[in-house]
Amino acid sequence: MADTAIEEPDPLTVRGPAKAAAPRRRWWHRWPDWSGRLVVLWSLLYGLAGLYWALGGRGYPFAKAVEDRSSSSILEPSSASVVAPAMAAFGALGVVAGVLMVRGLGTGRVRKALLAFGWTAGAVLTFLVPDYSLLGLLVFSPALLVFVFTGVPGPQELGDILYWHRLNLIIVFAGGLLWIATTLAYQRRSGGSCVRCGRGERAAASWTDPDAALRWTRWAVWAAVLSTLPYDITRIAWYFGWPLGITHAFLKEMQDTPHMLDMGLALGAVSTMGSLLMHGLVSRWGEVWPRWVWFKHGRPVHPATAIVPASIVAVVLIPAGLMAIRDYDGHMWGTLGPAVFWAVWGVALGVATYGYHLRRRGSCRHCGRG
Repeated sequence: MADTAIEEPDPLTVRGPAKAAAPRRRWWHRWPDWSGRLVVLWSLLYGLAGLYWALGGRGYPFAKAVEDRSSSSILEPSSASVVAPAMAAFGALGVVAGVLMVRGLGTGRVRKALLAFGWTAGAVLTFLVPDYSLLGLLVFSPALLVFVFTGVPGPQELGDILYWHRLNLIIVFAGGLLWIATTLAYQRRSGGSCVRCGRGERAAASWTDPDAALRWTRWAVWAAVLSTLPYDITRIAWYFGWPLGITHAFLKEMQDTPHMLDMGLALGAVSTMGSLLMHGLVSRWGEVWPRWVWFKHGRPVHPATAIVPASIVAVVLIPAGLMAIRDYDGHMWGTLGPAVFWAVWGVALGVATYGYHLRRRGSCRHCGRG
């Protein structure tokens, strides 16, 4: 039998479906690319702002301010002559480190130095410098959205809520998140792992196995739930007239202030609802929509539906909790004491969310592993 030659198609003649085989990725799937470019831009602009303030420019955001326009940042109040030059130097280093990370440069000690700088910058900017403002803005975001169109009820204006010292902390927080994303992408890329899922050529560690992840995720969920109880219990107790952790005089003052105890009860209810929703990270109804969500009953829950909001709550809880730890003086422990546990709540929720991600992730569309 004569050999039959199999003719390969000319790649130049392939049209239509063959060219469209690679799906177009949405912008959030390309975070390893744009996060690095944004962190370079952020470092440049914030460094230039630091230089401007070091030269005596107006608007230094960590200066001492009137009480209703100040923040509880670890840098406030501080002198512009001391902190602003450090901000300028940090911005310059950030530009250099960011460019090296974006271009994938650095091996050995240089790589370790870049990773140390990136992770330190991300942790400080995200968790240490901000205060509780981000948590407050998240909780009251529906009302703030309405206030944009209707105005703030009473004598206040929107500028009395979103003033410069507070807006600056949002900018700092955003820079911290960019540094975390950029450093994570660089660590994976320079370490030979998939830049999107983190998987490498080696077998995954046993603790990332779905069954193992479910076990330690349960512990994290319970730690998060228990950390919410001090805040919930105190606010409910105040509403019903029990001065738990405060003086009778302070309780009377709150009772005489319109809607203050109502607001405390509402925040306690929101916290309790959050602790109940966290059980979805280890429950069946966190993977398949339950009957009480009738319009989606039986359909699989997209992982991002749980991961995105849980991650946002986790990262804003930690700086609020650290602020409470710094400011807590033992006086009337019911006011600020329960907020100390927000740091535990944020860390535990972050761990539980990561465990949920490990259990729900499938094969990576970028590298095919999994």
